[in-house]
Amino acid sequence: MPKNKSHKGLLKRVKITKSGRVRFRKPNSRHLKSNKSGKATRSYRLPQYARAGDIKRLGKLLFRPLRSQDQSEARAAEQAASKKSSSGD
Repeated sequence: MPKNKSHKGLLKRVKITKSGRVRFRKPNSRHLKSNKSGKATRSYRLPQYARAGDIKRLGKLLFRPLRSQDQSEARAAEQAASKKSSSGD
């Protein structure tokens, strides 16, 4: 059976963080910025994270488990709650 190969074009456009989230840059942020508002231009500087609706498709292209922004936030809140309850004992 052949090996599973990850999608090289996708790997060039995204970064997979240590926790498994997919980070990418917004499109339309390279040039032609004079007709865009300052708020829009500044928002292009911030990294974007893949949402839950895209994770299944991206995971199939990369052949690895991934985590969405929503899942990461829920897990962090859960860990904070468990840490708070364990320190309260």
